[in-house]
Amino acid sequence: MTTQDETAKPSRRMSARVRWLVLILGGFLILGGAYAVYWDLDLRYTAYTDDAYVSGNVVEITPRVSGTVVSIGADNTQFVKAGQTLVRLDPADAKVQLQEAEAQLAKTVRQVRNLFATTSELQANVQVRRTELAKAQSDYARRAHLSRSGAISQEELQHAGDAVRAAGAALLAAQQQLLADRAWVDGTTVETNPAVRDAAAAVHAAYLNYARMVLPAPVSGFVARRDVQLGERVSTGTPLMAVVPLNEVWVDANFKESQLESMRVGQPVTLTSDLYGGGVVFHGRVIGFGAGTGSAFSLLPAQNATGNWIKIVQRVPVRIALDPRELARHPLQIGLSMKAYVDIRDAGGQRLPEVAKNDHDYSTAVFQSVSAQADDTVRRIIAENDPHAARASANHRLAARFGSGGANVLAAPVRSGAPVAVRD
Repeated sequence: MTTQDETAKPSRRMSARVRWLVLILGGFLILGGAYAVYWDLDLRYTAYTDDAYVSGNVVEITPRVSGTVVSIGADNTQFVKAGQTLVRLDPADAKVQLQEAEAQLAKTVRQVRNLFATTSELQANVQVRRTELAKAQSDYARRAHLSRSGAISQEELQHAGDAVRAAGAALLAAQQQLLADRAWVDGTTVETNPAVRDAAAAVHAAYLNYARMVLPAPVSGFVARRDVQLGERVSTGTPLMAVVPLNEVWVDANFKESQLESMRVGQPVTLTSDLYGGGVVFHGRVIGFGAGTGSAFSLLPAQNATGNWIKIVQRVPVRIALDPRELARHPLQIGLSMKAYVDIRDAGGQRLPEVAKNDHDYSTAVFQSVSAQADDTVRRIIAENDPHAARASANHRLAARFGSGGANVLAAPVRSGAPVAVRD
């Protein structure tokens, strides 16, 4: 006969099992509720991707002139500062071309100075010829008056007329010669004369070619991809090495197209890297979206024109700027994997705003000094070959004003036949 205790044991076991099921179910309900609250408050406002990588500028070092490599100043993994010499080419040929250009500029300056001096001489010659013509006309008029009274012969009067015509022709020739000479120097100084400017441009170009025998680092960064060797003959545009400024890197995160609806420029981003793990968190912001999907700009874009078409969710690159202070504490290298979490709560504004100004201004002042030195060289050569440039310029301006005052002399040549028209 079954006792009461034996009958109660299955009942107690069933009650314990029900309690455990209730506890487990309650635990799942609590976890589900907590996850629902977490999703509603935070998770649904976060766009996540682990398809993100560090990107940055890779500054190629390429020669702008051809030459033979005689020195290499940096190697892979080394840090270089902006302006530091990376590669030197043999400067012998460029130096000869520079010396030839400098000599030609000096010669041209002296030739132009001679033109200015000749202009002043021709101007004085015109005045002399004008005086001679006036004297010849006066002599002719006096002899014509005496010829009426028979005091002189007709032959002497004819000789006086010939002298007037000769003086007029000489004046006309002097005026034309002055015009031809002034065409080279009128309205200019020695330094601004077209011939001098042309020679100065040749010196400037030769100086730049000579200076370009030295290849400096445009920016500070780490050297990568060094392919140049000593003694190698390189031509214009040949990649020699690259400099990577790791203090200016960013992250290109590839998000699914379904994640982009609420993503906007300026939204905050938190990132972690596989290099440092989850203990180091980077902060940034969205600064732009790619103009197309990654497959659209690939070397061989996908063509879904067959009957076996399978839809593939596309990804769009999103550029994320990093906090430079965090980047300085924990440096990143190009190509490292990242995980990106974008806070998409604030979804106001345009999805693809047309930003006219870019916050990033990439520039270098390394090459500006070369052009300034070329200009200094040109000015030095002109000063050495024209020590009285200021006085010559002043004389030229006076001559120009004098010539404009007597413009009637140059514009209206003397009619040599006018005095001959007088008859007995």
